[in-house]
Amino acid sequence: MSAPVKCRRIVVPAQGRQPEVKLEGNMAQADGGGFLSRWTLKTGGVIAPDERLPWGQTVVLGLQHVVAMFGATVLAPLLMGFDPNVSILFSGIATLIFFFVTGGKVPSYLGSSFSFIAVVIAATAYAGSGPNGNIGVALGGIIAAGALYAMIGLVVMALGHKWIETLMPPVVTGAIVAVIGLNLAPIGVKGVSGSGFDTFIGLFTVVAVGLVAVAAPGLARRLPILLGGLIAYIVYAICTNGLGMGKPIDFSSVASAAWFGLPNFQTPVFEAGAMALIAPVAIILVAENLGHVKAIGVMTGRNLDPYLGRAFLGDGIATMISGAGGGTGMTTYAENMGVMAVTKIFSTLLFVVAALFAILLGFSPKFGALILTIPGPVIGGLSLVVFGLISATAGRIWVENRVDFSNARNLITVGVALTLGAGDLALKLGGFTLGGIGTATFGAIILYQILRERNAA
Repeated sequence: MSAPVKCRRIVVPAQGRQPEVKLEGNMAQADGGGFLSRWTLKTGGVIAPDERLPWGQTVVLGLQHVVAMFGATVLAPLLMGFDPNVSILFSGIATLIFFFVTGGKVPSYLGSSFSFIAVVIAATAYAGSGPNGNIGVALGGIIAAGALYAMIGLVVMALGHKWIETLMPPVVTGAIVAVIGLNLAPIGVKGVSGSGFDTFIGLFTVVAVGLVAVAAPGLARRLPILLGGLIAYIVYAICTNGLGMGKPIDFSSVASAAWFGLPNFQTPVFEAGAMALIAPVAIILVAENLGHVKAIGVMTGRNLDPYLGRAFLGDGIATMISGAGGGTGMTTYAENMGVMAVTKIFSTLLFVVAALFAILLGFSPKFGALILTIPGPVIGGLSLVVFGLISATAGRIWVENRVDFSNARNLITVGVALTLGAGDLALKLGGFTLGGIGTATFGAIILYQILRERNAA
């Protein structure tokens, strides 16, 4: 390892664009010399991506990352009718793929992407509860999205990443993120509208998640979906199994399930219409991953832009492999970024440990059976929170990047995209149908480029 170098990071905000990160002096790179990082032992303070804690602490902190990703990674497959066991298993496999493709230089956990929910439901006509009987068609589309994502990664590796930022500046990526949440809103509302009791439980779930997020002590505050959902689950069980106020939770499947066994893998079906509907989600994943890698770069004080292409490629390959076995599309996880921000521990070895724990959980049918006992109203309440947070994240993107909404180009691009997505406008192109999220995504990208300001005569 070379001696530490001194550098100063300067963030230069540009109107309507991603802030540029410049390093003076010798640039701090998470390189470690060679394709795969070498980790230096360190026992305290800020732990860089190419450093590690003693192995005992590494294992414990890796388990913490499993807990952080757990709520969202389990919720996404449930909303699409996928097997949560399979999705947890592939989240671990996906994280290992990402780790090796990026050379262990980008600290990140990969889990189930919420960007796929709306298009998967549309492609499979999923009713909203129980197993998805048309899951094979969705898997074919997920593989197509992963292939497109991987190809974008290869192009970025060959040509650089600046064209991505030009094509999708913060005003566009924010609009795309907002569209996902707005397009999914009816699904969340439907989940808590079955009866008055369902509505009560759904709204109680929202309150429980909110209270954990703002009032829980320490790191518990970083796990609002998991802990809030657990509180709501317990309240539902008391009200139904104890007081007979609704449909009780049936634990018989948990009792009969084996502790260890093979997950319920599925076979993809490649249907052109579904592939055309789902594949454009790759564009959303690019925008999402771009923001995540830049955020991690700021947190670590290292320029991770040279690894963007490899990050896209790793995520794309992981999504293809997940779809090939019955798992959801994968993306880098903000929840785990939050844990890193709190602990200041960025060692990429933590994510190897977390991935191995996730794979172990994926081979436990009893664990999967327990997840499937989560009541529908609780899932509906969690959906209201998660879908709302997705939309609200757009505001954060715009504020942090100082997007100027007095600029007509920005205002029209966002306004039209939000309306297209919330209204779920579908475009039929020959034998293909582009859903509301895809229409809004491509609409925002194209409209922003068309509305370039012309110099006055």
